Amino acid sequence: MIFSLVIPAYNEENGIADIIRRTLQAKAAILAVDGINELEVIVVNDGSKDHTAEVVASFKEVRLIQHSSNRGYGAALKTGFESASGHLIGFLDADGTYPPEFFPKLIKSLLAEKADMAIGSRMMGARSGMPVTRYIGNRLFAWLLSWIVGKKITDTASGLRVFRKEALNQLYPLPDGLDLTPAMSTKAIHEKLKIIETPMPYAERVGRSKLSVVKDGVRFFNTIVGIARLYNPLKFFGILGAILILLGVILAMGPVTHYLRFRRVEDYEVYRLFTIMVLWVTGINVISFGAFCNSLLGVIHGKPVHTQSAWSTYIFRPPIMRNLDKVGYVLIAVAIALNHKTIIEYVTTRQIDVHWSYIFTGATLFLVGVQLAMTSFLLKVVEELRGVKNARVTLRKAS
Repeated sequence: MIFSLVIPAYNEENGIADIIRRTLQAKAAILAVDGINELEVIVVNDGSKDHTAEVVASFKEVRLIQHSSNRGYGAALKTGFESASGHLIGFLDADGTYPPEFFPKLIKSLLAEKADMAIGSRMMGARSGMPVTRYIGNRLFAWLLSWIVGKKITDTASGLRVFRKEALNQLYPLPDGLDLTPAMSTKAIHEKLKIIETPMPYAERVGRSKLSVVKDGVRFFNTIVGIARLYNPLKFFGILGAILILLGVILAMGPVTHYLRFRRVEDYEVYRLFTIMVLWVTGINVISFGAFCNSLLGVIHGKPVHTQSAWSTYIFRPPIMRNLDKVGYVLIAVAIALNHKTIIEYVTTRQIDVHWSYIFTGATLFLVGVQLAMTSFLLKVVEELRGVKNARVTLRKAS
């Protein structure tokens, strides 16, 4: 089995020679791993303006690939991945921060665990020369991704990994920038690839870092959330909707307490109550939208999406799915019953004498009921599409 090692390099003339030498020195240990009989080292020079290419070219054992212009860290790695001939692919940075001597351990772990990806984690207690700001940022991103996927991840952006080449079919597309690594972690978990992490030492880089804590931190955040949103939208829309509903409940506590005490609704509460109605109706809409997106993505991906969050698991329970429209119809009926005299009064006299709070309450119940009934209908339509798609797949396999 060939192990292909990809090293992206951009203006790394001061550190690239040392990392190549260390990589070649680790060759014997890599080839000593059962199943590995060849090492392919690929350096992708990403449009460097210094002497990086000349330094790499001096190593005859290394395959040099040139980008005519700087296309980005992720783009350089993808060029290397696509050119690699190995069944297993690894990569590390050219700045000396990651130890190439660690690859034999990662490869052994991946093969022994029958994993799809093995990651050297800088955050699991091994010696680390990471700056404090980046350490805190990586901890936050690891917590964010762990919360999103419901699985503990310690290092989302590690630049030292080994993975099976066929996994790229599930991981692509990947970004061209420094956010390739968190994007790879996020996609791998959502695609149910088996990932293992191993504690790894981390050193200070040679030369000036190309990572901007703020700019790239924002990009990492957007990448993790953006990809996760495409796999499990209800995780985000559910929480947003719940927050809106909770705000409405908090605002309603005062008027409800007042009504229970004095049995009346004061006119000066009208603006607060209409704000409550907007919060509740919008919250229901947002949660319904997330549920619909999850169901639709389940058809697109060909597998259920809703098992990936507590929100989805609860909302997609069969009793709730079957009765969501019934709840909606009950709320609509209650709204009509509450205001039937008002409707009759308006139709016969063109006037309304009833207190506005009855209309407000009825309107709120009616809007929520309609939304629940519509959501139930849409979810059932998507379930029908899933059934049709599964039937067609079964027929194709049978033929």
